[in-house]
Amino acid sequence: MKALRYLLYFAIPVGVAFVTFQILYRTFFVPFDPNGTPHYVQISDDLDFEGICKKLVEAKIIRNTRSLCLYARWKGDLKPIRPGEYELSAAMKPEQILEALESGKVHKRFIMIEPGQSVWTIGEVVEKVGLNTRKEFDHALTDPKLLAAAGISSSSFEGYLAPGEYALTRPISARDIVWAMLERAEKNWTEEYSAKADELRMSRHEVLTLASIIEKTTKVPSEKKLVSSVLHNRLNHGMKLQSDETVIYGLQDFSGTLSEEDRASPSPYNTYMNYGLPPGPITNPTEESIRAALFPDDTSYLFFARDQFGDLVFSETLKEHNAVVGNSKMQNEGP
Repeated sequence: MKALRYLLYFAIPVGVAFVTFQILYRTFFVPFDPNGTPHYVQISDDLDFEGICKKLVEAKIIRNTRSLCLYARWKGDLKPIRPGEYELSAAMKPEQILEALESGKVHKRFIMIEPGQSVWTIGEVVEKVGLNTRKEFDHALTDPKLLAAAGISSSSFEGYLAPGEYALTRPISARDIVWAMLERAEKNWTEEYSAKADELRMSRHEVLTLASIIEKTTKVPSEKKLVSSVLHNRLNHGMKLQSDETVIYGLQDFSGTLSEEDRASPSPYNTYMNYGLPPGPITNPTEESIRAALFPDDTSYLFFARDQFGDLVFSETLKEHNAVVGNSKMQNEGP
């Protein structure tokens, strides 16, 4: 009997220690689900650490809030958690989860804005990658307060957003997405550009409008400044620009083939019917097209048409141009 008491005297503490060890080991060092697959969890800036733990329980990343909260307290010196999306898995140990959160390495979502892409198609890309909805993005494009804050006296941000790739993180508002694209475009607009625009007696809005026509007319670098020279020359001669691209932009529905009826449409963007530049840009031009608009080649060309190889052929007189257009292998694509 005495031996049994001694046995219990030692066995109970050992048992308690063993159970405690198992609990602590399971809490701190065993993943919730060793077969768990990675997925993204969004951490908002209004959550404290306990709130983050609850979020991870809801996402089935951790077993309970104690596992991560206790480990964080035991570790000490908890770093601020940056808001954003984190790639986490239930197969991760609490220490690995905490390390991932403290690293601040949030998941980035990439969107590509192609050269010559209208702002009205960007919303679809934004929604596709899950950054925001197309509806919200389109609303931000015409937000009067946002336009005023940017110093833009236009009905939308068309022409003012820089093409290229963007790496953005959630959560992000549609306004902030637009602003990120605007800021890049602002950096591309240099003092040299402002000085040249003043020399040409053109506003930035007019330069971007002209650049957008160049962007839609050709993707060939060697043709951009030649196209620019034609447009400048026609403007200086008081001629209509007669750009198919501006007509297409102003059409509600475009079948893919421009008709003479289309060229007679009453749209303010129809440069067959209206003199001067259209009301605003018809796409977001690249820096190359903006530079071409500001620094055109010095030519006397007033017309161009595309040959059977897709290259533009430039002419100084209407007679020369008609001869080019008259060739069955050529197609008229501009003035």
